[in-house]
Amino acid sequence: MAVYTVDPLLDPRWPALLAQHPHASIFHTPSWLEALRRTYGYAPIVFTTSAPGEELRNGIVFCCVRSWLTGSRMVSVPFSDHCQPLVEDAGDLNTLLSWLQEELDREKWKYIEIRPLDSACFHLEGPAVFSRSEEFFFHKLDLRPGLDALFHNVCTGSRGKIRRAEREHLGYEEGRSEVFLQKFYRLLLLTRRRHHLPPQPIAWFRNLAHSLGDKLTIRIVSKHGQPIASTLTLFYKNCLVSKYACSDARFHNLGGMPLLLWKAIQEGKELGARELDLGRSETNNPGLVAFKEHLGAVCSKLYYFRAARHASYDSAMPGTVDWRVRLVKRLLTRMPDWVLKAIGSLLYKHAG
Repeated sequence: MAVYTVDPLLDPRWPALLAQHPHASIFHTPSWLEALRRTYGYAPIVFTTSAPGEELRNGIVFCCVRSWLTGSRMVSVPFSDHCQPLVEDAGDLNTLLSWLQEELDREKWKYIEIRPLDSACFHLEGPAVFSRSEEFFFHKLDLRPGLDALFHNVCTGSRGKIRRAEREHLGYEEGRSEVFLQKFYRLLLLTRRRHHLPPQPIAWFRNLAHSLGDKLTIRIVSKHGQPIASTLTLFYKNCLVSKYACSDARFHNLGGMPLLLWKAIQEGKELGARELDLGRSETNNPGLVAFKEHLGAVCSKLYYFRAARHASYDSAMPGTVDWRVRLVKRLLTRMPDWVLKAIGSLLYKHAG
């Protein structure tokens, strides 16, 4: 069976497939892919068994990441938590995976990475061999119950923090203007520094806001006019995605972040969303895992898969951190803000 390519930014068959496919997410959309192209120069491409001129029956979307620092590779898709292959037929999926593995050698890519939300599709017999490369926890909250039931499902401690935030009369606002973006980014910088990491370039968030429009919302809570916590959420079809969250650690006791997530739950209900996607969590971050579970979210395993050119290539074992990485992280905490921003702008395009 032949394999064809589709430009998801230009071919109207791609959004048509997304509109009717139950596994399509915000990370499949031309808007997300366009923001990646604008910010990092990644070229999106879809591989399908549907011939030109035919209705698009399936597709796996990738971005080509070309980097002199980390190697050239195909990723489905960069900076997403998950991106399910939109292929229902096992034969078509095996055809696509086999063809991609052949392209791996022809194009001399370092590896091909796929990030399915449901990894059952990779337990197939056939010539294409993709092995697990990374493992995460994934949390999703069912928004179909009423608000009273949803609040009851929040653990006692988190309910107390939400009530504490309300007693503190924290200011709440939402929008997507440059003013909101700047407030969000200042908190993101604080959070990334706390995690010993540089922030993604502000151009990434600016391009997301431009591409997604009213599908993106920045939420901010403030104390006496000072922003103390913020989230950036994305809405697509029946799913609200909490993609980025950041805060000022000095005010964590006020309950700003639980209040923001509760506000997101309320708005999700108003929008008609049936689920809140709380994204992935590192398996060695029990605090974040517990926070999401305390909101009533259900936890599952999320696996990424790679096919690599060289058998010697493998990702680091989960939980292991090279001493050089630890040294760099310590140095990052001592750098001024402008240096951290510059490092992020330079490095993230190599990290997709």
